[in-house]
Amino acid sequence: MARRLRPLLVVYLKGVCMGAADAVPGVSGGTIALITGIYERLIAAITAVTPERIAQVLAAPLPGRRDDARSAFLAVDGPFLLALGGGILTAVLVVTRVLHVALESTPVRTFGFFFGLIAASAVVLAKQASLDTPGRIGAALVGFFLAFLSAGRAAAALPSSPLVTVGVGAVAISAMVLPGISGSLILVILGQYEFLVGRLTAFVDGLLGLLVGGGVGRIVDPATTVIAFLVGAVVGLVTVAHAVRWALVRYRYATLAFLVSLVVGGLRAPVVKAGENLSAGWTTGALATFGLAAVVGVGAVAVLEHYTDSIAI
Repeated sequence: MARRLRPLLVVYLKGVCMGAADAVPGVSGGTIALITGIYERLIAAITAVTPERIAQVLAAPLPGRRDDARSAFLAVDGPFLLALGGGILTAVLVVTRVLHVALESTPVRTFGFFFGLIAASAVVLAKQASLDTPGRIGAALVGFFLAFLSAGRAAAALPSSPLVTVGVGAVAISAMVLPGISGSLILVILGQYEFLVGRLTAFVDGLLGLLVGGGVGRIVDPATTVIAFLVGAVVGLVTVAHAVRWALVRYRYATLAFLVSLVVGGLRAPVVKAGENLSAGWTTGALATFGLAAVVGVGAVAVLEHYTDSIAI
């Protein structure tokens, strides 16, 4: 029994590392999956997920459907995905709580740190892209302006509704499985990061409150958001993630140019969000605080890149 559980425990711990990265804008869980040697298995498992297999697994409680459910579960490498997903969820719950406090208490430092993470990730990703054809240049321009314009307007343009959360979840979960692209960065660009982190924190607090006799009313509202995001994540895994993988296979360099430019354009988001928390504007002190935090973010990505290069060799 212990021998069977040990590999799953290792996968769970790798999921913890992925979840910690996915919760922070600029650092990709896909990069962590590469570093820990599970990226190909993860992609194979995700692309094996289909609506039919999901339906078969969910039908397990029905009479005579258990064998089909078990076969479908094993076909998508279910034990691996459950262990990995459990680790990711654990880390996301812990890290987002820390970030929620940081965003409330020191927003300029926190967004400065995010800026450094995103900038360094863009530099790392740029090594994989090239702009040597008109199509790739066009893809890069589309990606840059899409992210740049969204980063300045999305917070006001996108309402915090369940339907929007479903769509955001679908896009974010797809980015999370790509090396170098952070799902959390997508949330920052779309102006949904702080909202979703706050709702997740409120949901967890509500659940903990139930254990000590709290009311159910505290979790109903945040639970709507959490469930909507999870629905979007499932939709994204069986649709958008497949589309992105197809694009990478058919138009690899144009897709990479688009993704890298998306990250570069997204650099506007943490600057805008930090500025919203500065009553006196961008003073010398605020710039220094933001800049020093950005340097720390760059250092964090440099460490990850060092280990990635070591494994690649």
